[in-house]
Amino acid sequence: MPNIKSAAKRARQNIIREQRNRRVKSMLRTSIRRFEESLQSGDNEDARNKLYDAVRQIDKAAAKGILHKNNAARKKSSLSRKFNQTATG
Repeated sequence: MPNIKSAAKRARQNIIREQRNRRVKSMLRTSIRRFEESLQSGDNEDARNKLYDAVRQIDKAAAKGILHKNNAARKKSSLSRKFNQTATG
Protein backbone atom coordinates (compact mmCIF):
# COMPACT_ATOMS: atom_id res chain seq x y z
CA MET A 1 0.00 0.00 0.00
CA PRO A 2 1.39 3.41 -0.95
CA ASN A 3 2.47 5.73 1.83
CA ILE A 4 1.99 8.94 -0.15
CA LYS A 5 -1.42 10.37 -1.04
CA SER A 6 -0.50 11.01 -4.65
CA ALA A 7 0.76 7.44 -5.04
CA ALA A 8 -2.50 6.11 -3.60
CA LYS A 9 -4.50 8.23 -6.02
CA ARG A 10 -2.31 7.10 -8.91
CA ALA A 11 -2.96 3.45 -7.94
CA ARG A 12 -6.72 4.07 -7.92
CA GLN A 13 -6.55 5.77 -11.31
CA ASN A 14 -4.53 2.90 -12.73
CA ILE A 15 -7.18 0.40 -11.64
CA ILE A 16 -9.96 2.44 -13.26
CA ARG A 17 -8.02 2.92 -16.47
CA GLU A 18 -7.10 -0.75 -16.64
CA GLN A 19 -10.78 -1.69 -16.38
CA ARG A 20 -11.74 0.84 -19.06
CA ASN A 21 -8.98 -0.38 -21.40
CA ARG A 22 -9.99 -3.99 -20.83
CA ARG A 23 -13.62 -3.18 -21.67
CA VAL A 24 -12.70 -1.32 -24.86
CA LYS A 25 -10.33 -4.08 -26.01
CA SER A 26 -12.99 -6.70 -25.37
CA MET A 27 -15.55 -4.76 -27.41
CA LEU A 28 -12.95 -4.36 -30.15
CA ARG A 29 -12.19 -8.09 -30.28
CA THR A 30 -15.92 -8.88 -30.30
CA SER A 31 -16.60 -6.56 -33.23
CA ILE A 32 -13.71 -8.09 -35.18
CA ARG A 33 -14.93 -11.61 -34.41
CA ARG A 34 -18.47 -10.72 -35.53
CA PHE A 35 -17.09 -9.33 -38.79
CA GLU A 36 -15.10 -12.50 -39.45
CA GLU A 37 -18.13 -14.68 -38.66
CA SER A 38 -20.32 -12.72 -41.08
CA LEU A 39 -17.56 -12.97 -43.66
CA GLN A 40 -17.53 -16.77 -43.28
CA SER A 41 -21.31 -16.91 -43.69
CA GLY A 42 -20.98 -15.31 -47.12
CA ASP A 43 -23.37 -12.40 -46.56
CA ASN A 44 -21.42 -9.53 -48.12
CA GLU A 45 -23.84 -6.78 -47.08
CA ASP A 46 -23.81 -7.90 -43.45
CA ALA A 47 -20.04 -8.29 -43.59
CA ARG A 48 -19.71 -4.74 -44.94
CA ASN A 49 -21.77 -3.38 -42.04
CA LYS A 50 -19.74 -5.39 -39.52
CA LEU A 51 -16.53 -4.13 -41.14
CA TYR A 52 -17.68 -0.53 -40.65
CA ASP A 53 -18.49 -1.29 -37.02
CA ALA A 54 -15.11 -2.93 -36.46
CA VAL A 55 -13.23 -0.05 -38.09
CA ARG A 56 -15.18 2.39 -35.94
CA GLN A 57 -14.24 0.48 -32.78
CA ILE A 58 -10.60 0.38 -33.87
CA ASP A 59 -10.60 4.13 -34.49
CA LYS A 60 -12.15 4.79 -31.09
CA ALA A 61 -9.56 2.64 -29.36
CA ALA A 62 -6.75 4.42 -31.19
CA ALA A 63 -8.20 7.82 -30.30
CA LYS A 64 -8.29 6.85 -26.63
CA GLY A 65 -4.71 5.67 -26.75
CA ILE A 66 -5.57 2.04 -26.09
CA LEU A 67 -4.14 1.03 -29.46
CA HIS A 68 -1.15 2.62 -31.14
CA LYS A 69 -2.13 4.38 -34.37
CA ASN A 70 0.04 2.08 -36.48
CA ASN A 71 -1.48 -0.98 -34.81
CA ALA A 72 -4.94 0.40 -35.57
CA ALA A 73 -3.99 1.06 -39.20
CA ARG A 74 -2.61 -2.47 -39.54
CA LYS A 75 -5.80 -4.00 -38.12
CA LYS A 76 -8.04 -1.93 -40.41
CA SER A 77 -5.92 -2.81 -43.42
CA SER A 78 -6.03 -6.49 -42.58
CA LEU A 79 -9.82 -6.51 -42.17
CA SER A 80 -10.32 -4.55 -45.39
CA ARG A 81 -8.05 -6.94 -47.25
CA LYS A 82 -10.03 -9.94 -45.99
CA PHE A 83 -13.29 -8.32 -47.02
CA ASN A 84 -12.03 -7.38 -50.48
CA GLN A 85 -10.63 -10.87 -51.10
CA THR A 86 -13.94 -12.55 -50.29
CA ALA A 87 -16.09 -9.93 -52.00
CA THR A 88 -14.26 -10.14 -55.31
CA GLY A 89 -13.04 -13.72 -55.25
